[in-house]
Amino acid sequence: MAAKKAAKKSAKTGELIISKSRTKAAAKKSNVSSDFYGALDAAVRSMISTAEGRCEANGRKTLRPQDL
Repeated sequence: MAAKKAAKKSAKTGELIISKSRTKAAAKKSNVSSDFYGALDAAVRSMISTAEGRCEANGRKTLRPQDL
């Protein structure tokens, strides 16, 4: 039980992009370097943070596609 709680806690702070197959599907004509995934993770986190700001500015608690 404690292992499950630890896994959930680490998942919240871990990388958002965990599957190389997701980017392989998008990059059919290009190779993807190993440091690409870290940069992609940072870009996604930045987008989410910006979306949260827009959501709060509009008086909502729910993120919507237009917040991106």
